[in-house]
Amino acid sequence: MSKYKVILLRHGEGEWNKENRFCSWVDQKLSTDGVKEAQACGRLLREQGYTFDVVFTSLLSRSVHTAWLVLEAMRQEWVPVVKSWRLNERHYGALIGLNRAEMALNHGEQQVKVWRRSYNVTPPPIDQSHPYYQEIYNDRRYSNCDVSKDELPRAESLKQVLDRLLPYWDGTVGPEIRSGRSVLISAHGNSCRALLKHLEGISDSDIVNVTLPTGTPVLLELDESLRAVKPRQLLGDQVKIQAAIKMVEDQGKVKPAA
Repeated sequence: MSKYKVILLRHGEGEWNKENRFCSWVDQKLSTDGVKEAQACGRLLREQGYTFDVVFTSLLSRSVHTAWLVLEAMRQEWVPVVKSWRLNERHYGALIGLNRAEMALNHGEQQVKVWRRSYNVTPPPIDQSHPYYQEIYNDRRYSNCDVSKDELPRAESLKQVLDRLLPYWDGTVGPEIRSGRSVLISAHGNSCRALLKHLEGISDSDIVNVTLPTGTPVLLELDESLRAVKPRQLLGDQVKIQAAIKMVEDQGKVKPAA
């Protein structure tokens, strides 16, 4: 029986989503379309009667900005927003900044799918020679985390994302849900997929085929143990949602010649 409802949201389109690059922990802003997606999401949630008591985001601007725009569109700007690095996007290591379609051309579409979607495969780690290393690890936002900067990841599989996310879910987000508060989680494609794997009991092999489009709210209905009792519902125009899912999946394919 459904006892709790939670809305899970992948942020609106970011600038590097548009450019089809591995963004990961680089702090890119929302694109113009991403802003519109977040605003449309907020309007949809308001029209469907949702209200929130607390919003959880990552430390990355595209996640936080999405939450702000959603709350503004819902006329709930006063709702507190709680931020944690544990909701950050998956750390793609040395792949950060690279174009997915170009990677598919150079390494094959299957290898790119493994890097993007698999559960246990970790990409090559980032090191100090990487062009975005200093930008990430000298960022002041990581100075007050619950782990030291030296303990922050240099690359992650989806399993490792779930491993660092679960303590936050169990210790911070879950208790808010159990207390009866209405929760929105504005996060990223892979932190959302990791959480879905846990809540829905998705197998290691099936999680490869779970794709979430940007700016589309996902309704989860949970039991007393905070496990899903119904299939997730992607809210909104289903034709547009399926087209958006296909667009995300096609990002890892070789771009057709003009």
